[in-house]
Amino acid sequence: MLGRISDLKPVYLILGTDKPKIARALQRLRDRIGEESTEHVSARESSGEETVSACNSLGLFGGEGRLVIVDDVDAWKADDVKQIVSYLAAPSPATVLALAGAAVKADSALAKAVAKAGEVLTFDVSKQRLPAWVAEQFRRLDATVEPDACRALVEAVGDDLEELASEIDKLAMWAGGEPVTVAAVELLAVGRAETPIFAVTDAWGRRDVGGVLASVESLLDRSHRPRSGELIRVVASLVSHVGRVRRIARLADDGIRPREAAGRLKMHPFAAEKAARQAGNFSREELAHAIVRLADLDAAAKGGSRLPAELELELALVDITRRPEHD
Repeated sequence: MLGRISDLKPVYLILGTDKPKIARALQRLRDRIGEESTEHVSARESSGEETVSACNSLGLFGGEGRLVIVDDVDAWKADDVKQIVSYLAAPSPATVLALAGAAVKADSALAKAVAKAGEVLTFDVSKQRLPAWVAEQFRRLDATVEPDACRALVEAVGDDLEELASEIDKLAMWAGGEPVTVAAVELLAVGRAETPIFAVTDAWGRRDVGGVLASVESLLDRSHRPRSGELIRVVASLVSHVGRVRRIARLADDGIRPREAAGRLKMHPFAAEKAARQAGNFSREELAHAIVRLADLDAAAKGGSRLPAELELELALVDITRRPEHD
């Protein structure tokens, strides 16, 4: 009766930031043991004592194997952990206990007890590896993706792996076997509320006047915010982005490479490298002018001009993006 769990460990501690991978590991256990024999609870609601009781219960199917999954084990108190550690000294042969959490120290009592009785699994993804992680998820779905599209998706969505996984599923399905491109990401990806408006800033960095104006118009049209509120956010994002590019340029003048600058400025390395490339398209005087021009735009957009705010935005974008006439 217990054949389906005979080669499984009595306990697994599954940790890390890669929530989609953790979810897949838990699903494999569920598939192995069966949904009807699985109990899934949260440590925020189920104490250590209650978890032990669930592990020792025979369940509805007598001696069949069962799976007890507990999420958020970081929330357990010392007394809860003590109950689990005591249970793991002689775990039920009919039960697999799967404990999941974001972070449990390797030298903690819980981690040591699990390592002795079962297995500790850690699935982490560093911020530097996010584009590679995105590419890996597309491969899992048998989808083809451009490297730049992976980086663009990270910049649009941020570092929440569950949000990224959701967008990856959507893009892979939409592509229908065709390569997922940067254009597809810009069209379909749902970014966080405070995500840098990369379609606009990329066009500015390329000195593409038509592109920057079209990107802003698209952003204003697609936003869930009132148009005036989104315009203010666009201006704030531009001020922030151009400021970062200018700081990267200054550090580059001192011989500091983008990856080192990323650490100093608390930027993602990919964002720092992109900012360095954009800085190469502008003189230091142009970047200084852009900062002043955007400050004037910010004041105008907040009621400091008789002209419509959208017209002020368009004029400023043309001014800071176009190349000097003598180029």
